[in-house]
Amino acid sequence: MNNGFRFFHNNINVTDLDRSLTFYREALGLRETERKHGGKGAFTIVFLSDGMSDWRLELTWLRDHPQPYDLGENEVHFCLRAADYEAAHARHEAMGCICFENPEMGLYFISDPDGYWIEILPEN
Repeated sequence: MNNGFRFFHNNINVTDLDRSLTFYREALGLRETERKHGGKGAFTIVFLSDGMSDWRLELTWLRDHPQPYDLGENEVHFCLRAADYEAAHARHEAMGCICFENPEMGLYFISDPDGYWIEILPEN
């Protein structure tokens, strides 16, 4: 039973919003769909979409947090499926953002500019 809930978005905090927007556009094809600003420039929130699902990635930049975020053991991640897994892998390899591969399981992870991991799986 669903109880009326569905996934909508995940949030991550970023230290350099422009750098992160470039990464998510180039690495995953995500596009900005909405932007919100806090009073007196305290924060900026940008929502990114894959253009195919309702899920969005929320990037939050906080003016008063210029230092890198403590990601602990970085065991939390989100996952995207690639329609062309081999082409995605080649693009990520060229970008130098692959941080872990498990060919036996048919997956790999990329790391964004702030160190967040994103799992990449083939479509099927």
